[in-house]
Amino acid sequence: MNILKPHVSLNVADIDASIAFYEKAFGVGVTKRRPGYAKFDLNAPSLNLSMVEAPRTGLNASHFGIQVASPGDVDEAKARFEAAGLRTVVEEATSCCYAVQNKVWVEDPDGNSWEVFVVLADAATMGDGQPAASKRSSCCGPGACAPKTPDATG
Repeated sequence: MNILKPHVSLNVADIDASIAFYEKAFGVGVTKRRPGYAKFDLNAPSLNLSMVEAPRTGLNASHFGIQVASPGDVDEAKARFEAAGLRTVVEEATSCCYAVQNKVWVEDPDGNSWEVFVVLADAATMGDGQPAASKRSSCCGPGACAPKTPDATG
């Protein structure tokens, strides 16, 4: 599997304040900015950091992930997870976080969601045609963006 970089998605109360903080912390500008959403695609450190504006709940991490190079890499991760007896959720050609993606999700024993994903194209919406405001608290989690090809095994 050709891994590009780790991915962390944070829930933030104020997207503008968070962008300002991370631009200072990383010394680079934001890579993608949309209403209620921002992404830093960093080379050093190698990290895909996204932020979704959401009310404070005490839970700041939305999910974690590994960005890979191709749909075949997503399929390889799915096969490995299933061979290990892990329950998977698959999303294909789903619009999430302003990108069209293929992904496979697993959940750790503490309920932390992990995705292995490939970005296929840019998207005009936060998730599957719904306005960003309605998706801020739920998009980009396993099954949250109305997957076109769900697969639950294990």
